[in-house]
Amino acid sequence: MPECLVFRVPTRHPADVAAVVALIRSGAVAADEIVAIFGKTEGNGCVNDFTRQLAVMALEGALAPALGCAPEAVGARVALVMSGGTEGGLSPHLLVLARREAAPDPDATALAVGTAFTVEFRPEEIGRMAQVAATADAVAEAMARAGIDDPADVHFVQVKCPLLTSARIAEAAARGHTVATHDTYASMGLSRGASALGIALALREVDRADLADAAIGGRRDLFSERASASAGIELMRNEVIVLGNARGWSGPHAIAHRVMRDGIDFFAIQGALADLGFAGGGQLTPEESERVVALLAKAEPSHDGLIRGRRHIMNDDSDINATRHARALVGGVAAAALGRTDLFVSGGAEHQGPDGGGPVAIIARVRD
Repeated sequence: MPECLVFRVPTRHPADVAAVVALIRSGAVAADEIVAIFGKTEGNGCVNDFTRQLAVMALEGALAPALGCAPEAVGARVALVMSGGTEGGLSPHLLVLARREAAPDPDATALAVGTAFTVEFRPEEIGRMAQVAATADAVAEAMARAGIDDPADVHFVQVKCPLLTSARIAEAAARGHTVATHDTYASMGLSRGASALGIALALREVDRADLADAAIGGRRDLFSERASASAGIELMRNEVIVLGNARGWSGPHAIAHRVMRDGIDFFAIQGALADLGFAGGGQLTPEESERVVALLAKAEPSHDGLIRGRRHIMNDDSDINATRHARALVGGVAAAALGRTDLFVSGGAEHQGPDGGGPVAIIARVRD
C-alpha cells in the first residue's frame, strides 16, 4: 500500500535546494521516493522569468547524485513544477511530494498522487487541440498511477506547460507552420487554457464536442473546477500531477477543494478547511495552521473589470501585469484564512474556474 508524503520547505533564493537535500540526508524521504516538487519562485511569472529555470536546474543538480543519474535525466523521473511570482506577502517555498510503500490497510483512504508527462510539443501545437488531447491522456495516465478510478475523487491537477518564444515561433515558420499567436505573453494564457481544458476533458467536466482551437481562450463558460496550469520557458512538454483521495493509500494526509468565485472568496477557502475537519470561524490558530501542509490556488482578474460590482484596475495597469495583481490579492485572502504566507498561488486561470475566480485545494494532516 502506498503512502503520499508531503514536505513544505522554505527557500532563500530560487537556486536554494538546501532544505530538500537536508530532507534526503536526514532519511525523512529517499530521493527515489520523490515524484514531484512544486515551487514558488520570486520572479515576475512572465515570459522572461528565468527564476523557474534556475530552480529546476538547481533541483536537477541536487537530485541527480542521489538518484544515480545525470542532471538532465532527473526530469524523466520527477515532475518539477515551478511557478514564478510571490507578489504581496507570498513566501517562496518548495513542496516535495513522495510515494512510499507502507503497511497494507485495504479500508484506508488517504491522499494519493500520480504523475505523467506528455511528449514534447512542437511550437505549432501549443495552445491548440493537440495540447488539449495530449493533456487529457496524461491526466488519465496519472489517475491510473494514483489508483483513482472515479474523477470525483480527484481534487487538484497541476500542470506545468510550455510557452512560445520568438525563436520557437521562427522555428515553426521555417517548417511552414503557423502558431496560435505571435504574442509570446499571450501564448502563456493559451497554453494554460489548453492544458486546463485537457484536464476538464479527462475529469468529464466538459464535452469533447464543445472543444476546438477557437474555444481555447475564447469560451469562458468552459472550465475545470480542479485544474491549475502554470506556463514556463523551461520546457516543451506538459508535466501532470494528479492529487486526490484514494482507497488503498495510507498516511495522515487528505485533500479537499472548493472553487473561489472571485479573488476575495474567503468562504471557499473556509469551506475546503471545513471539509478537512477544521472548525469554522476566522483565521486558523497557529496550531491549526501547522496542520495545513499546502494551499494550492489559482488567481485571475475578471475580464469585466469588476469584483462584486466594484471596479478594479488589474487589467488596466501598464506597469504591473494583471496576473501579478491577482496573485497578490488571492495570496492575501488565503494568508488571512490560514495565518501563513507560504502558499502556492499561481496566476493566470484561463479555463481554471469561473472568470475572475479559480480552484483552491488544501492538503492537511487529518489524523496522527
